[in-house]
Amino acid sequence: MYSLGSESLIKQAREIQETELQKFYSRLVKLLQLKELGHETVDSLQRLHLILSANKYARTLPSDLQQRLLLLLSSPSEQLQVLSSALLRETPPSSGEELNNIQENVSQLNTHAAALLVSQARSRTDLNNLCAQLVHGLEGRPSDRPTRSLMFTLPVLNSILRLSRESLTEEHVTILNKKFVDWLRYASILQGGGASLGGFFTGPRSRQPLPTAELDGSVSGDFFTVLCVGQGFTEDQWMNVYSFSMLRHWLLTYHSVSSGNSTMDADDQSEVDGSVVSMVSATSSSSRLLPPKERLREKAFQYCQRLIEQCDRKAQKKSDTELQKACMVEAVCILDCVCVEDPSMVFRTFPSIKALFSRLSSDLSYARVLLPIAQFYLNHGEMAAVDCECVWKLVFAHFPAELFNDPFLAHELLRFLRQNLDGLRLRAPEFIRFLPNLLKFLAWDSSAVVDDFVDLLPSLVTEGTAVEILHTLLDLPCLSATLVLQLRSVSLPISESSSRGLLPLDAFRNPAFRGLFLFLLRVETGSGHTIDRLSTLHDLLAEAADWPRVVRCAQVVPVLLHIYFNTVVTVGQEKLLAHLILVMLERSGLLLAIPTYSREIHRVFSCHLLRLCKLRPSLVVDQSHELLEFAGTTANVYSKEEVYTHVVWVLGEYLSAASDSRCSVALITSCFETLEAVLFEITSSAPPPGTVCPAPKVITTLMSALAKLASRSHDLIPRVSLFFSKLRTAARNGSVAWCADEDDLVAIVTRGEELWFLLKAPGVAQSVLTPPPHVLTPRWHRDTNLAMPLQLRVLTRLTHSQ
Repeated sequence: MYSLGSESLIKQAREIQETELQKFYSRLVKLLQLKELGHETVDSLQRLHLILSANKYARTLPSDLQQRLLLLLSSPSEQLQVLSSALLRETPPSSGEELNNIQENVSQLNTHAAALLVSQARSRTDLNNLCAQLVHGLEGRPSDRPTRSLMFTLPVLNSILRLSRESLTEEHVTILNKKFVDWLRYASILQGGGASLGGFFTGPRSRQPLPTAELDGSVSGDFFTVLCVGQGFTEDQWMNVYSFSMLRHWLLTYHSVSSGNSTMDADDQSEVDGSVVSMVSATSSSSRLLPPKERLREKAFQYCQRLIEQCDRKAQKKSDTELQKACMVEAVCILDCVCVEDPSMVFRTFPSIKALFSRLSSDLSYARVLLPIAQFYLNHGEMAAVDCECVWKLVFAHFPAELFNDPFLAHELLRFLRQNLDGLRLRAPEFIRFLPNLLKFLAWDSSAVVDDFVDLLPSLVTEGTAVEILHTLLDLPCLSATLVLQLRSVSLPISESSSRGLLPLDAFRNPAFRGLFLFLLRVETGSGHTIDRLSTLHDLLAEAADWPRVVRCAQVVPVLLHIYFNTVVTVGQEKLLAHLILVMLERSGLLLAIPTYSREIHRVFSCHLLRLCKLRPSLVVDQSHELLEFAGTTANVYSKEEVYTHVVWVLGEYLSAASDSRCSVALITSCFETLEAVLFEITSSAPPPGTVCPAPKVITTLMSALAKLASRSHDLIPRVSLFFSKLRTAARNGSVAWCADEDDLVAIVTRGEELWFLLKAPGVAQSVLTPPPHVLTPRWHRDTNLAMPLQLRVLTRLTHSQ
């Protein structure tokens, strides 16, 4: 939403008249003709950008104004470059002549002009031409180019590569590989910008360039890298930095760009035997004999090894320490790309990666650096025959337990899991046992990571973990509250907790309840499916039920439960599904008292209870004792209305010999008597104090279930008919205590009369209330023994005839 002032400006920009706009164009052209472009010119350009961007349709600028804007692209003021590029991108693509003039003068381009050329490319041919000119512009000698003329080249080429890989040919790849090698390995080691020692006698003749320094202040003793510092930098040093920033993306994509655009030269033929060449490079005294791609890999390896060595130095500034971490991340990722492309490099790389892991693993502040190391172990640990157990224990056990409140680590760790699920299942299947630990990310910041767990959860549900996952998901709000208490117990002194009324914090610190919270904070699965004193835990956390973090966490649980049940029906056997029904019945009354949370969970349970029983009707007979015990508890009518209604419907629908041959008359009679007792109790007295009248849906479902059971055992028909007659008599006598709404009472009585009349014809009642499968899924249009297929064919011929 815009502010009132912003909306007013946008409205004025949209409603400007054409005559006023033409006058504005003319005044702006005159301003751009001045030698000094001041604040009035900048304000006018900004107003023009608002006018162009606020309209739905692109406006065509006058040719003289467009020409002036094109000239501004080469202005020494970057603000004017940005404004002119933004304005030209809001207009239709130029005819081509003006842009071609800029495109031909590659040495005069800057980042904003090149971005304009990329955005206004009208075809792939335009991109190909621009790419060719940029690449060939790199081949000129430095003396032929203005200072810093190459600063924009690699970012623009990277953009083109992302848009259209086909724009680069094998020739371009070879040129860029050679330039990357030169920039990465052979950049100047002397500072740029005329840095000197200073002093009284310092003059123009005594200004000798100084060598670059390391982050610890010592003189750089090796080739230049992104971690070398100085008072100024030369162009090739800046290109060294640009090359390093683009190197990983280039290594991931350069082998697949436009392989059919040109034939491979003689040097590139050796790429087929790349591993052999790399083995030679390991012992060769000179890498200049290698083809460009192999040579780039070798120099990338050397560059990253040097970076890792530089990161071992103690930086003098805190910002430089963060730079070291970022460079370590990028260096390990680049080494991983090199080893993926050439597996023979693994044996040269692993010693330094292993040493880096040993140095950093004890410091959790380097967690984001250790994730790329874990990726390297996952990709190459098997080939190097290295034990990775310590890596997985650190990543999946210590990181979530200690750093669950780090949003960046949560994002990167969950992305690591999503991108490597297949590899982890194959090479590190033990990661599944750390699921309770991983769920701490979800419990802490549910709205930020719920999408990750939507993707991950189906892969984590197995026969062995399904029951514990269900309990853990239901206890997720409790885990969220416990994590908050864990942080508060560290930051808040013990003397202040009682004064602030934080009863959950006192309980968290109480040794008597410590076991309850430690169970929620467990790291691995297999510690038990749930806890016996769950109701006690809910009482202790009652104050946390309205904490914003806990409420947000409770909102995502139903979404994940739907995904869970959709997955478990595909992987679970009948024994597991039967156990899940028991868990749903048990946990429907053991939930943290958060407003609307219990209602949402009951709705999910009801939906998937029907689905499980429809998929496996025999489950109703298998779990008939537990289902009848749940349905026979009158209190469930008032506290678990949604689940209770569906349990009763399931009993009435699937407790029949047609669904399971083990269903006996005695079982049907037992179920009938249980439901009859509940229905009689709730329709003969007022609801308990503090509760409302039972919903009409519950009563009509109980009546329908009794009628279905009676239709399968005709001895029960007189009993249910007697109840229906009493119900009608009671309704005629006036209002009843168990139904507050008169319309609802009329609907209930009407339903009872319909069932009563239907049961007067037992044979018809059974066909209607328990129809056979062929009636539920008719195939009349395909049954040749019926007349309907013949009628359909006749009607089809009549409608298609002339």
